[in-house]
Amino acid sequence: MDKKTIDKPGFGGRGEFLVLIQFALMIGFALLPVWHPGLGADTMAASATLRTWLAVPFALVALVFGAFGSVHIRDYLTPLPYPVDHNELVQHGVYAIVRHPLYASLLFAGAAWTVYNLSLSHLMALCVAFVFFDYKATKEEGWLMERHPEYADYARRAKRFIPWVY
Repeated sequence: MDKKTIDKPGFGGRGEFLVLIQFALMIGFALLPVWHPGLGADTMAASATLRTWLAVPFALVALVFGAFGSVHIRDYLTPLPYPVDHNELVQHGVYAIVRHPLYASLLFAGAAWTVYNLSLSHLMALCVAFVFFDYKATKEEGWLMERHPEYADYARRAKRFIPWVY
């Protein structure tokens, strides 16, 4: 595999600001109050079992994507979206079905929380997070295409966040 030599950009050019925004979004999501207008305590109590069953698949996907996504790129894992010098293009395991399982795991975890709480405030925050991670993934993919010419073929085979969908 022939890798191009890429000059390292200065501060901010490797996605440092994207990481700061990501952590701000994650903290904001965690601190955001649950808002479900029109649903009283009786409705929420009566629907607890159904909400749990609806949220569990999202939570399980989040765990699988997060765990296996981390294991498969453990030698190249960094908080920055800019690829490390010694990286290789991982296309096996969970990366065979989604290109960004770590971002997807955060989105699926947010979806689990949103569904479980029927929270409109978290649904809005999840939409913002989706747009953000889509942008961040686009930046990261640009850097990966510079290093790995085969990335374009890989991108045609594997979806970005949601298996077989997007």
